[in-house]
Order: sequence, then structure tokens, then C-alpha cells
Amino acid sequence: MNDNKRATLELGTKPVGRLLWQYAAPAIVAMVASSLYNIVDSIFIGQGVGALAISGLAITFPFMNLSAAVGACIGVGASTYLSVKLGQKDYSMAQRILGTSLVLKIVTGIIFGALGILFLDPILYFFGATENTISYARDYMLVILLGNVFTHLYFGMNALLRATAKPRQAMYATLFTVALNTVLDPLFIYTFRMGIQGAALATILAQFIAMCWQLWLFSNPKELIHFRRGIYGLDKTIIRNILAIGISPFSMNACACIIVIIINTALVRHGGDLAVGAYGIANRIGFLFFMIVMGINQGMQPIAGYNYGARQWDRMLHVLKLSMIFATLVMAIGWLVGELLPYPCARLFTRDEELIAIAARGIRINMLVFPMIGSQAVITNFFQSIGKAKISIFLSLSRQMIFLLPLLIILPPIMGVDGVWAALPASDTVAFIVTWIIMIRYMRKFREMKVESIHQ
Repeated sequence: MNDNKRATLELGTKPVGRLLWQYAAPAIVAMVASSLYNIVDSIFIGQGVGALAISGLAITFPFMNLSAAVGACIGVGASTYLSVKLGQKDYSMAQRILGTSLVLKIVTGIIFGALGILFLDPILYFFGATENTISYARDYMLVILLGNVFTHLYFGMNALLRATAKPRQAMYATLFTVALNTVLDPLFIYTFRMGIQGAALATILAQFIAMCWQLWLFSNPKELIHFRRGIYGLDKTIIRNILAIGISPFSMNACACIIVIIINTALVRHGGDLAVGAYGIANRIGFLFFMIVMGINQGMQPIAGYNYGARQWDRMLHVLKLSMIFATLVMAIGWLVGELLPYPCARLFTRDEELIAIAARGIRINMLVFPMIGSQAVITNFFQSIGKAKISIFLSLSRQMIFLLPLLIILPPIMGVDGVWAALPASDTVAFIVTWIIMIRYMRKFREMKVESIHQ
């Protein structure tokens, strides 16, 4: 038995706590590195280009969310589907999933990039750009969209590396992109005087080099799952299953795109361009802690998916419980940082005192109920990991579209800018309650399935 196959089988035998640490630690490092990667971009842009450049960068968030939605639909869908097939020991199907997802990512990456470039200015104005910020947003997104296919492949291959028992390699790829981006940012922005385009070019170049290494890893014929003849193409059955699972993260990111557009529009109307920049800063700070939770989720996903496929219910529920505990602790630390240190956090990004004051207030309000978010995010990802797409979609959509959207419409006309900020923790609170009601119901179902399997 080769090492890769042994590592895959350990998902069903090794102690759950050790497994979660083994898979989550590299994913957490990778996610934190990825978040720092975005923070570094924002810091260099804010300090090296200006306060309005931060606002221009914030205008691009919906675009980035939309791109992430398409990428996550395929990447998460394929990796989850592949994890379940590995749990069922259906290695032939797992091989075909790898080949199909590669082709699918190339096709969607090219189409998304081309359409984005073709309609770039109208899209950015729709996302909340003004005459003061459009040039910054356009310069940044033009480079990002030109390299969009590389970004899709990079994130997709990382998800597949984790699903095929290579969490460390996924971590190394992310760490490399962060390190290279950190070196290239000041070189392109300051030395070559490329401004915000330099930051975008540094991002794409780092991802492209990491992607080449990922493709090389999957080209090794000694690996259990690797590139080989006959697996490439657009298999309709595989695509349908990938999309069925991936529709949940797609919906979450697509809704995030809609929500950020509404937030940007409301902030411009009630607070001006600097309020949009403040949201960009607050979003980066909060996202750092949320990405740690995403790392925990990514560590949980192959363990939960494998044991669900193998019908080992105790192990599946154990990894869920541990993940929720760790995620809650992480978000509690984030809450302390947001409430006690908002001004130092804001000063990292800009020297503009007005922007610092707006951002600090936004950070405090935005992170007000952070301890609740941890378990809510884990539970949503858990249902996605075991292929329960409908439940995961509902939990993803309810927080953003059912709870947050109405609050963003109602509160700003009454409270002004504070109404935009207040809508965020209010919707998180309601989503937390709804998620736990659903989780308690399904815990009963899982226990019944466990009893049935014992008597079979």
C-alpha cells in the first residue's frame, strides 16, 4: 500500500483529534497566510497609493466575491465529491473527478475573465464606484481579470490537494504565494511605480508560480490520484454532482457579492467614499479571524466527508464537535481584538486620520457578536462536507439574504452610516439561532442512523 493510500485510509481509523490537527493546522496556516496576503496588499496600497485607493480596492470586493463564487463552486464541489469517493474506495471515479474539474476550471476561468474585462466599467459603477474611485478599481481589476484562469486553478488545486491527503502541500503553496506577494508588492508599487496595478500583478504572478508547482504534484504517477490519459473532458454526470455540492459555496459567495454591492452603495450615500474605504479595512481585519475558522472547516471537511461515506457516525460527529469548539475560541479572540484595539488596527492601513476614525468605529460594531459566528460557520460547512447541499445553501443564504438584506434596507435611512454597520451583527445573531435549531434536529437523525447501523 503506497503512502498516499495509507494516508487516505487513516481518515477512517486515526484518532479524530489528531486527524483534525493534522489537517486543520496546515489549512489554518494557509488561510491565515491567504488573509495576510490580502491585508498586505491593502496596507501597501493604502500607505503607498492613498486613502482613496483603499476605497477603490473595496469597490472590487464584489467582483472578487463573484470570482470566488465561481471558483468555489467547482473547487469545493470537486474536492468534497472526491473525498466521499475516496471514503467509498472508488478510486477510478476519484481519478475522473480530478480530470473533469481541471478542464472545468480552465473553461470557467477564461469565460469569467473575458466577460469581466468586456463590461468592466459598467460593472464597477454598479458595484458602487464613483468618479473619485473608478480609476483605482479599474486598474486593479484589469490585471486580476487577465490572470483569472490562474487564480481559479490555484485555489481549485489547493482544495484537491487537501482532499487527496496532502494538506501540507496545500499549505506550502499558500505560504509561497504570500511570501512572494509580500516581496513583489513594494517592488512593483514603489520601485517600478506601478501603483495599484503593481499590487494586482504581484498577486497574479505569485498565484501563477504556485499553480505550476501544484500541477507538477498532480503529475506524479506514483500518487494514488494523479493526472493520466483518459480522465480529461467534461463528464456530464461528474459535473452535475460537482455543481450540486458546489452550489452551496457558490450561493454564499454570490450573495456576498450582492450584499457588498448594497453595503458599498449605502456607505457612499450616507458616508461618502471614505466610508467605503473604512468598510474595506474593517472587512480585512474581521476576515483574518474568519479565515482561521475556514482553515478549521477545511481540515474538518475531508474527515467528515470520508467518515460519512464510510458510515462511521461517531467519528463524523466527533470532528464536528471539536471544530465548533475551536472555531468559537478563535472568534472570541477576534472579538477582543476588535473591541479593544480598533484604532491600532485601522492605522496599519492608512495615515488619514478621518479614515482611521471611521474604520475604528466600524471595526467595533462589525465584530460585536463574533463569538457566535464560529459554530454557525462550522455547521454550515459540515452539511456541505457530507453532501447535504440544500441545508448548507439555506444556512448560507438565510444569513445574507433573509436577515442581512432587509436590515441593510431598513436601518441606514434611520441610523445613517451606523445603520449599515449595525445590520451586520444583528443578522449574525439571528443566523446563529436558526443554524442551531436546524443542527439540533439533525443531531437526532444522525443518532438514529447510528442505532440502525449497529443493529444491521
